[in-house]
Amino acid sequence: MTPREAAHYRVLRLIEDQPEISQRELARALGVSLGKTHYLMKALLEKGLVKANNFRRSDNKLAYAYLLTPSGIAAKLELTRAFLRLKEGEYQAARDEIERLRRELDTAVPPNAPVGRASARQDN
Repeated sequence: MTPREAAHYRVLRLIEDQPEISQRELARALGVSLGKTHYLMKALLEKGLVKANNFRRSDNKLAYAYLLTPSGIAAKLELTRAFLRLKEGEYQAARDEIERLRRELDTAVPPNAPVGRASARQDN
């Protein structure tokens, strides 16, 4: 999964959970600039994965509700599969590393055991 795909996945997931999220709130949730968020949203809108509906908030400000289109839902599912494969790979790598560290500790010399020449002299 490329960084762009990961960003699109996160945006699609947030929009699905919170359709009335503002781009500013989206930027904050993603940990990116407002400009980057606008760029991501524009790409998703142009691809037809997201649709923006205008509505008026009670304070008379124009706002948008972002909705996933059918192709947006399909894209999110594919990105979810790719993200899951990535995370499963990371999980397996972490498990392998933990197992390697455990084996290393099991075969390590205890901290109080004599090491090197001092232990050879004690045997004589």
